[in-house]
Order: sequence, then structure tokens, then C-alpha cells
Amino acid sequence: MGDKFVVARLTKDGERFEILVKPEVAFEYKLGKQVSISNALVYETVFTDVGKGTKPSEEKLLKAFGTTDVYKIAEVILSKGSLQLTAEQRRRLLEDKRKRIIAYISRNCIDPKTGLPHPPLRIEQAMNQIHYSIDINKSVEEQAKDIISLLRPILPIKIENVSLAIKIPSKYAAKAYGIVKGMATIKKEEWRADGSWLALIEVPAGSYGPLLERLGELTHGELETKVLR
Repeated sequence: MGDKFVVARLTKDGERFEILVKPEVAFEYKLGKQVSISNALVYETVFTDVGKGTKPSEEKLLKAFGTTDVYKIAEVILSKGSLQLTAEQRRRLLEDKRKRIIAYISRNCIDPKTGLPHPPLRIEQAMNQIHYSIDINKSVEEQAKDIISLLRPILPIKIENVSLAIKIPSKYAAKAYGIVKGMATIKKEEWRADGSWLALIEVPAGSYGPLLERLGELTHGELETKVLR
């Protein structure tokens, strides 16, 4: 197909699904940049084999993806599937994923001796010792969990979450909700008649400080918090 178009492929439940994409746009999408999935697609079609032009049935699409929406399916294929890449593109993707894994571990883990997060540089240096091969097609979370297990013999490390009750005044509630949802897990919530927002949340220990800092800046200190454990 030359350099203009490449195939992105995902095998799911024993079935192969392919889309034809523009390589540079698809690559930017895999890097997590703000790229419209429609701009990456050459054809708004999902195939079982692009070369033969064969297509899956709607039943197979629904079973594998829970939808027949081409754009939603393409997002999954590009995010989780394989993409034909140049050597330089593959290197850049691997480096980007490595940085994201390090950031994930730093956010979600602490040093049990100090109760503080490990700095990213310390995590990176420890990772160099275990020689873990990053896979660009596996999720950050999945690989981070594998790496954490391998790091334990050489680095005191513990996954730690903080349970927290928060109350946000009504004038900041909508923006605060977006911040909390992006950094923590909302276990329970209540919107009061006055517009204020109450929530029980669970936040990775490494993100606890940054979350409070962002909420504090947003509300100018007009928030209530209580650590539950």
C-alpha cells in the first residue's frame, strides 16, 4: 500500500479487525495528541482483511466492541491494536509509553519507609536495572503493574490509595468534578440543593498532594476535606 496508507489491526476474541489509516495522523493519535479519528481513517469501514476487502458482520462488531459505530471501533483498534510503523516512529512511541509508565508508577506508589512518592528519576533508574521490554500495544496500567512487581526486590515500593471525603462549594463544583474525575475514583457523591458537591473518593497516594493543590487553587481554599484512612 506504499507509504500513504497503512493498516491498523486488532485481534479480539479470535477475530481480526482492520482499518486503513493515514500513517502520520494515526501515529499522532497513538501518541495521545488531539487528533480527530475521522482524519486518520482512509475509509469509514472496518475490515476483516483490508487486502481482500472483506468485512465483518454487524453481529461480530457488536460482540467484539459493543457497537457498530465505525469511529468508536476505530478508536479501540488504534488505541489497543498494532500499527505499521517506521523504526523512528516505533522508537518515539516506546519512549512516550515508557515516560507514561514511569509517571503512572510515581502517581500510584509510595516509598513505604517515608510514605512519599518515588521521584520519576528514581523509578527510571530502577527500571534500567530490571531490563523490562516496553510493549507499545499493551496498556500503561497493565505494564506498570508488572514493573512494580519486578521493582520490589530493588526498590521499596507500595501501591497506596487514600480515601477522602470532600465538599466543594457550588460556584466551583462543576470544574472541581472534572478535576477529581481525572485524578481519582469517585466512590459516592451527592449534589446538595444549594449546588455544593459532596463526594467520597479514592486517590493514589502520589496524586493526593497534587489533587488537593489543584482543588485549593480552584476554590481559593474554600473546600472541606477529611482523610478517612
